[in-house]
Amino acid sequence: MIARTWRGWTKAEDRARYVEYMNQTGVAGLAGTEGNRGVYIFSRADGERAEFVVTSLWETLEAIRDFAGDEIERAVFYPEDDEYL
Repeated sequence: MIARTWRGWTKAEDRARYVEYMNQTGVAGLAGTEGNRGVYIFSRADGERAEFVVTSLWETLEAIRDFAGDEIERAVFYPEDDEYL
């Protein structure tokens, strides 16, 4: 099993909305990719910002490529990410 992580920050006041947005976009994309074995979002408020760590579990590197493309260590972004990050 291979673990892939992504880390980001947003305003603390946007924390709940951003988790909902991530569930609709990134988590849905991750979980819907064959070879994905699970997706977890961890978050914590730290003053005026909220920190997020998304961990996805994979069967193979090829499965990660199916989601992320050839640069498997590069983050995958969605259209409204700039609104939050």
